[in-house]
Formats: sequence, C-alpha cells, structure tokens
Amino acid sequence: MRFAIFGDIHANLEALQAVLDDATTQGCTDFVCLGDVVGYNANPVECLEIIREMGCPVVKGNHDEDASGDHSLEAMNPIAADALEWTRRQLDAGQRTWLRKLRMVRQVENFTVVHSTLDQPQAWSYVTNKFDAMSNFSYQFTDVCFHGHTHVPRVFIRGARVKEVPAESVVIEDNFKYFLNAGSVGQPRDGDWRACYVVYDLEKRTVSYRRIEYDIERAQDKILATDLPPNLAHRLAEGR
Repeated sequence: MRFAIFGDIHANLEALQAVLDDATTQGCTDFVCLGDVVGYNANPVECLEIIREMGCPVVKGNHDEDASGDHSLEAMNPIAADALEWTRRQLDAGQRTWLRKLRMVRQVENFTVVHSTLDQPQAWSYVTNKFDAMSNFSYQFTDVCFHGHTHVPRVFIRGARVKEVPAESVVIEDNFKYFLNAGSVGQPRDGDWRACYVVYDLEKRTVSYRRIEYDIERAQDKILATDLPPNLAHRLAEGR
C-alpha cells in the first residue's frame, strides 16, 4: 500500500488538486488527511466536499474546529479570525457538522495520525524542535505518527535519544519511533511556496516528501476577489 498523507489544505483548491494529481502519478492507493481542510484561502466548500467525497481517514484541525463552531474568535490572530468568520459564512450546516464530528486522533493500518500532538491534541500545541517532540513520543504507541499544524515539514526520530533529520526521504527502521510533519498543502511556511505532502510506502517502509507546483496566481486572485484579508494572497508566494 502507498499512502498519500497530506494536511493543512486551508481551502486552497489549486494546491489540493495538484497534490491529488501528483499522488496518482506516484501510484498512491490510499489517502489520509491530517486536518485543517478549511481556513485562510478562498475555496473552503470545494475542498471540504472533495475530502468528504473521498471517504478517506481525516482528523480534525484547529481551523476545522473553529470554522464549525459559533464561539468567539477575539483571542485569535486578527487575520486568521477574519478568515474564519468569512469561512463560517460559506459553509452550510451539514458541512459544519461534518467538520465538528471529525476525530482528533486516528490509527490507520499500523500508523497514527493527528493534527497537532498526541499528548494533548485538543490544545493545538506546536512541535517545532526535538524537545517539543519528546513529550509526544510518550503517547505514541505505533512506530510511525504523522501530524501537521506548523505547516513546516519535519522528521523527529526517537532511538536512544530524540533527533531531527532532514524532511526528504526516510527509511523506517525497527526499534525506532518516527514523528513526521507532512508539511502543508495550501499554505507552506518554510519559505517554499509549493504544496507539500508525503508518500508512505508500507511495504518498502519509506516516507518520501513531495513538493508540487500549482497555479498560485489563480489561488491568489480568488482571495483578492473576496472579503478575505489581502495579505493571505501575498503570503502564499512567500511560503510564510
């Protein structure tokens, strides 16, 4: 089995379509979504419906939770809050219910998926270094776990100690645990604007990171044609 594992789509339809097309050329047989289907970009309905119709395993992201609720967003970053208020107006009751019912953590085959962390998934904590990853490994009961949330591809490995290695190609070895950030489809934040996802080959025990170009100008134009904050369009090209 070859899994395409992707998340942080953030309503970027052009990026999502490019990733799904590339996954097909890579021979992926199964798909897993790490959450944050909506938020920031201009196609929340279309992206949500694509993922829902795929019927693949999905975990809830913080933007999925915020977009599906009616609670105040005053404590959030103003740009993110404005985008979520706009997103709420686009979604119907059924779509918001689907987001609300997503699980926080799932096991798929012999690996685990979560949007943020396994120790407190509802707290939406960020894992940005090996020290952040240490507490997560105590709650990881499979050898491999994929997550998102930071929009930055990263690979943490626990053996005798926890270390970080480049997010490129990884061979899964016995007696180690792996906590892998799959990057972001719709809003990368590592300085590379291209959509990011991973291919996990269960038989070969390999994880390969993929960066895919997409029609970024179309995605930007769609944002600028709405009431979304214009800065969301500009930052796409910066990969920030």
